[in-house]
Amino acid sequence: MSGQAATPRLPLDGVRVVAVEQYGAGPFGTMLLADLGAEVIKIENPADGGDIGRHVGPFFFAEGNSHFFQAFNRNKRSLTLNLKTAAGRAVLEALIANSEALINNLRGDQADALRLTYDHVKHINPRIVCAHLSAYGREGTRKSWPGYDYLMQAEAGYLSLTGEPDGPPARFGLSIVDMMTGLMAGFALVSALVGARATGRGRDVDVSLFDVALHNLNYLAAWYFNGGHRQGREPRSAHPSLTPSQLYRTRDGWLFVMCNKEKFWPLFCEKLGRPELATDPRFRDFKARLAHREALTELLDQVFETLDTEDWIERLSGTVPVAPVYDVAQALDNPFVREQQRVATFRPRNSGADVDMLTGPIRLSDMDLPTQTGPQLGEDNEAILAELGYTPVAIARLRAEGAI
Repeated sequence: MSGQAATPRLPLDGVRVVAVEQYGAGPFGTMLLADLGAEVIKIENPADGGDIGRHVGPFFFAEGNSHFFQAFNRNKRSLTLNLKTAAGRAVLEALIANSEALINNLRGDQADALRLTYDHVKHINPRIVCAHLSAYGREGTRKSWPGYDYLMQAEAGYLSLTGEPDGPPARFGLSIVDMMTGLMAGFALVSALVGARATGRGRDVDVSLFDVALHNLNYLAAWYFNGGHRQGREPRSAHPSLTPSQLYRTRDGWLFVMCNKEKFWPLFCEKLGRPELATDPRFRDFKARLAHREALTELLDQVFETLDTEDWIERLSGTVPVAPVYDVAQALDNPFVREQQRVATFRPRNSGADVDMLTGPIRLSDMDLPTQTGPQLGEDNEAILAELGYTPVAIARLRAEGAI
């Protein structure tokens, strides 16, 4: 033993993931794996111009390199491969033989059609984990249906929960189901990988946009199944049972207050300069405040409208859970974001533009996460194929045949 500390490694260093993916949900999940050190080889169809996300506007660094694509594909490698050709399939199988996981986010019936399931590839690598992310799953009446985030929000009840009670149904402003499902796919893949390392046998793991959207109903589902309660939209984006936990008007905007524990209520009243409210019978506990929420909202609006949002943030922060209501620009320009180093300049390995982006949300105690831009289309073709044993002549033949 030399006594020297080992060089730190990213948690997933040495894990190779082959990703047949495009657009949002799948790439988001594999990006999180790549952040943590997995070698994610992104398979892109050369006949289609690669991942459709490369062409999603309105903002581009260059043709085929959109801001959207970069936001979902940092720290990955790109291999163009036409899986419908025999030569392309042969390359994929060579990759599978040398990888621990294969993931796709295709329509539910396409994993079988393209032979990407465990049964189709276990003879190549019995330890391989095959993760499938689809709209509605690979079984059932909807397996061949296309589907997208906003549709899931609509059918899973989200739109009935979002917005003001007298307004139209409203979706989340973000593709939250896509990102949650990508995260769930990454979690499923790593969990199955732990099992495969222990047993020597891989398996299929499935997640779908619909299942994740439905599962996120969580406590609302428990309320309905066990108490028959149908939760709807609450005024001011309020919590359905805890008050004050909602939006309030300030002199120049809005403030979100969340006194979600009883201990915050007297502290809140003290900071407002209205200590008598803490013992007012109408507001003495959660049940009483909920019964008189409308009156409490009117009273608190009157107090909050005497000062600007930032004044109240300064007065309440650290004592009562509170946040300003920002637009996207204000959220990203927030000094706390920079203090926490949540923005970084990502740089290309070879050619391309530097890209300023948010960093991954996971922090490691001994090292930073990598900051490499998403790859150019087919950027790693020669390197990956050479690693698999393809000679320059064989690579040229693949290109001539349209396999790469």
